[in-house]
Order: sequence, then C-alpha cells, then structure tokens
Amino acid sequence: MGAIGGSVESISIAGREFPVTADADISRKMGGFENDVEANGNGTGRVIKSRVLGSLSGVVVECDDDRGDHEFLQNFADSSTGEAVAITYASGNVYSGRMVISGELNSSSQKATASFDLMSVDGGLSKQ
Repeated sequence: MGAIGGSVESISIAGREFPVTADADISRKMGGFENDVEANGNGTGRVIKSRVLGSLSGVVVECDDDRGDHEFLQNFADSSTGEAVAITYASGNVYSGRMVISGELNSSSQKATASFDLMSVDGGLSKQ
C-alpha cells in the first residue's frame, strides 16, 4: 500500500481539540539537523550541520467565538513556555511535541477560522 495523504483530522493544544480545515496543507519539520556543504580550496567539502526545531506551518483551524477559541489561542501565543500539541493525520498517525505559536495569529470572521504556525520549544516532534 502506498502513502496516505489528505486532510488533517485535528490538532490538540493543551488538551483542547480543534478541527482542522479540510483544505489546510500543513507542512511538518521533525526537528534535528539541516546540512549545508561548503567547498574547501583543494576541491573537498565540509558538511555544516545546523540544528533546527520541529515545526508545523500552515495550520488553519475552526475558530468558534462561542467557545472562546480566539482568546484561548491568543493566551497560548502569549505563553513563552509552550504547551503539549498533538496533530492527527488522515492516516491515523499522530505527532506531538511541546510548541508555541510562532509569528502571527490571524482569525477570519468570514470563514470562522484561525491560522498560525507552531514551533517546538523542546527540540522536535515525535511520532506516537
């Protein structure tokens, strides 16, 4: 059987579950190292390893004003210690880590959604 793609089912932040929009295309970085290769004068190369944190970018979730979702997400963004985050994919696979909102938190009144990116504060994401 081949790989399974598709809509992300949900994302949980500090135990609070948010439905993810069906058309959200969330990019995932596990965390670890990214490599660059730099040339030496004699034609050989050096590998430069840079540590990168885990991240989820392009997250778009339902934002229900009656539930106080925007306020909850803003409080989460205001936190500097991060919270437990778990993302469940269409395949049933779950990845988790301790994360914070990185960059802007935007809420759309027309679509009743919130969009944001998440960055790991403890290194990376792990598969459950």
